[in-house]
Amino acid sequence: MVIKTSDIKAVKTLFNKFNLPRSDSHKGQNGKVLIIGGSSLFHAASLWAAEVASHFSDMVHYSSTVENEKVFHDLKKIFRNGIIVPQNQLDHYVMEDDVILVGPGMMRDGLEGKYTYELTKKLIEKFPGKRFVFDAGALQMMDKRWLKNLKTKAIITPHRKEFESLFGLPAEKNNVEEMAKQFKTVIVLKTIVDIISDGENTYTVEGGNAGLTKGGTGDVLGGLAASFYAKNSPLNSAVLASVLLKTTADSLFEDKGYWYNISDIINRLPEILKKVVL
Repeated sequence: MVIKTSDIKAVKTLFNKFNLPRSDSHKGQNGKVLIIGGSSLFHAASLWAAEVASHFSDMVHYSSTVENEKVFHDLKKIFRNGIIVPQNQLDHYVMEDDVILVGPGMMRDGLEGKYTYELTKKLIEKFPGKRFVFDAGALQMMDKRWLKNLKTKAIITPHRKEFESLFGLPAEKNNVEEMAKQFKTVIVLKTIVDIISDGENTYTVEGGNAGLTKGGTGDVLGGLAASFYAKNSPLNSAVLASVLLKTTADSLFEDKGYWYNISDIINRLPEILKKVVL
């Protein structure tokens, strides 16, 4: 199915599948998300994902690496829309939260790369029934075979090089479909036209503009997918995340041309979601 964000009627119809918070819901019932990411080099990536999730989830927990400790502690002064959790309590929050996003800003080299590998492997082995979204560093360090150990479908969000490295195949539509089916996962191939498949159903999402080439848009997508996955199916979560991001970029282009940044995107997302679901 082809989705064009310029077709607002079609976008609104698509978002009829989006589960809105119930009027009688209580704290925590509209999603709890754990973000695991960051490194000594890339501290902003996971924070962007956490900021996104804070708009669409009742609770956001954030955990980073030992090497990122100084930034980690400074975040307690900056990140006020969630809770910073220490590594020694990570298992508790994995069990508590609905969805775990792993990978934004995580490294693939040195001790931090080793931590990325070991943590991703451990989480899959220890918590196979949890809902996961794997992005960036986690995708670069994981073994594709680990995905088969999961009892609940994960969402993975590779760009072209990450897809080709993980699966050893060209980043093409038929390969996305085949790998999604074989490894029982939802794949969001991030390209100019996103390709999203669970192996049975495939969507291509056209829209957005060159402003989305800026670093951090993948972290925004990961935060959206994780937030939506708390209360929606994995395929719908992935598709709606892609469509919302590109639709938001369309809106920002009208105001700023190509010259918007990640903060502009994060701040505009709730406004665009309101327009398409309410």
